[in-house]
Amino acid sequence: MGIDCPGCGMQRALIALLKGDFVQSLTFNASLIPFLITIGFTICHLSFSYKNGARLIVVFFSCTVAIMMSQFIVKLIASTP
Repeated sequence: MGIDCPGCGMQRALIALLKGDFVQSLTFNASLIPFLITIGFTICHLSFSYKNGARLIVVFFSCTVAIMMSQFIVKLIASTP
């Protein structure tokens, strides 16, 4: 049917980010950077056990999902004929 999934463009966004093209990375998939921040913070929390780390992980994850779903809805609306 031609409908992208919410995670479509994540690999292209990562490649663009590794090349240093921040804007292109956000264009491909805006949720990659918050996702990487969430993963990084989770690893740090597991290593250092921050006081409110688990709560912050939930907040970071929720923000990442909200960005991903927002971008998905915008793409759906934009692609509707």
